[in-house]
Amino acid sequence: MEVLGPDRVTDGSAARRLYSRDGSVIEGGRAGPVCFPETTGEVVGCVQAARAHGRAFVPRGAGTGLTGGSVPCDDPVMIVTTRMNQILEVDRGRRVAWVEPGVVNLDLAHHLAGSGLHFAPDPSSQQACTIGGNVANNSGGPHCLAYGVTSAHVAAVEVVLSDGTVVVLGEEQGDSVGLDLRGAFVGGEGTLGVATKIAVRLTQDPPKVATLLLDFVEVADAATTVSAIIAAGVLPAALELMDRRVVEAVEPFVHAGYPLDAAAVLIVELDGLPGGVAHEVGLVTRIGSQGGARTVRLAADDAERDRIWKGRKSAFGAIANIRPDYYLHDTVIPRTKLAGVLDEVYAIAERHDLLVMNVFHAGDGNLHPLLLFDSREPGVMERVLAAGEEIVRASLAAGGVLSGEHGIGLEKRRFMSLQFSPEDLAAQDALRRAFDPDGIANPLKVLPTGASCGDVNALDVVPDGVWV
Repeated sequence: MEVLGPDRVTDGSAARRLYSRDGSVIEGGRAGPVCFPETTGEVVGCVQAARAHGRAFVPRGAGTGLTGGSVPCDDPVMIVTTRMNQILEVDRGRRVAWVEPGVVNLDLAHHLAGSGLHFAPDPSSQQACTIGGNVANNSGGPHCLAYGVTSAHVAAVEVVLSDGTVVVLGEEQGDSVGLDLRGAFVGGEGTLGVATKIAVRLTQDPPKVATLLLDFVEVADAATTVSAIIAAGVLPAALELMDRRVVEAVEPFVHAGYPLDAAAVLIVELDGLPGGVAHEVGLVTRIGSQGGARTVRLAADDAERDRIWKGRKSAFGAIANIRPDYYLHDTVIPRTKLAGVLDEVYAIAERHDLLVMNVFHAGDGNLHPLLLFDSREPGVMERVLAAGEEIVRASLAAGGVLSGEHGIGLEKRRFMSLQFSPEDLAAQDALRRAFDPDGIANPLKVLPTGASCGDVNALDVVPDGVWV
């Protein structure tokens, strides 16, 4: 069976090593043949070829995931969708765009610029992550506080199931009849099939946007101000917190005017009708000042607003100047517990002799503590992983959940039983098997199965050298 030409399939050792990792610290197995389909039909062929040779398959986009979600186990066929990168249709009247899964999130934003519409999910990896990856992990971003995560902005998905069948889940317009299988697929992390076309909902640009920067001498004051803003009835488009170490890392690069002596800065973005935005700017200014903010700065123009946001979205890249490696978590906690859990995060890092930096979606309590380290240091990974587990357990103890937008992947599946009952997990497994009865779509991810990534999949594995 020949599905793809030799220029779009590789089994070279370098490629297989490259596609055995993602943006996380998670190590898994080894990639099998790496395939680069360009059409839905070619994805069908890749899935059918995988089945014919007794292989599992793993859908993969840009590889920016942070939980090992696209890390392969047991030599699966890697179906890389980055060449499926066309914006197929934009219908401004119906506010829908059909895109292929390999479209980069920021490329879609640029394509829509000036149209009066935009795609609201804006992960910090926006410059590299793809819409297919956003769908797989139900990604969010700073503006998900007001606008919701990816699931709220996907109308329909064309999917290749694990038997090669092509189905469309959801409806381009209106609500689909029957079970919301689209909602089940979004956030499925590639365990339910391969997305090949996606109908995304577009959001109207707000008539007025105001971006404020508040700085604090205590991180706890910034965290408390977050809750106070929401309690006052203000729902910002975005509400982001960065601590001193993050500010020190990004300010020399972006020159956004972040005060280097602040313990924390808070970015508050408000949008809507001009009168309402002006009223909320006054409220936030008063709440921030009463909560301990030294200054409240309103961005004077779009250029200043862009600099403020560039600093926030450059945070992960900027830390390379401090340590070469980082381990990023993604738990969510109640907003009222922010100050206490942040204190615990700092204490955990100190106990394990690690440097931690905090930059996160404070408005919805989505923590992103960065544990910085140098992987060449003997024994450091054990300390990093131990600290990461303590952060997860502290978040759950505070009434939180395992993930806000990065997914579960390989990294957090062993913690699933801390959040879900056996009955919950059985229901999720039943749903997964309804889509993929043989368990060949991105196996050993998300749900705790008892097997490890090093174990052989239930399907027989053919010898090396038998490829698509």
